[in-house]
Amino acid sequence: MKGEQTTSFGWLGIFFDMRYAMGSVLGLNEEFEFKDFFFQGKALDENLEYPSLQQLKNSFHKISPLVYQKLLEASDEDLTKAFPMGMNIEFFPENTLNFIGMCIGREDYLCGQIGLMRRILNYEGMKYDFDENMKY
Repeated sequence: MKGEQTTSFGWLGIFFDMRYAMGSVLGLNEEFEFKDFFFQGKALDENLEYPSLQQLKNSFHKISPLVYQKLLEASDEDLTKAFPMGMNIEFFPENTLNFIGMCIGREDYLCGQIGLMRRILNYEGMKYDFDENMKY
């Protein structure tokens, strides 16, 4: 793997895969074109040619407004639909809302891991620049 394709790159792909998972549970039929590289936290394989950072960003900007719109439109009935996750925890309903919550928590965790890895590799830390043109 070259340049930008470090451990933090892997976490970034997993982050994007998580966004597509949210879209899927909300009824979107969008497929993450790079899913085979990152699905369920798959480790990086130095023998593979990964998509570029720009390709991943484009994919992220494709799915994110769609997920955002679906979340705005979701009814209580949509969010309480059963969504089996195999956790079998009595006090934790396995439904769409809780899956989305877990996805958001996972994305937050991955942002922290990316930020930590950037610091370890002596890259500039994470930034949260605000883009007023982005509506999601």
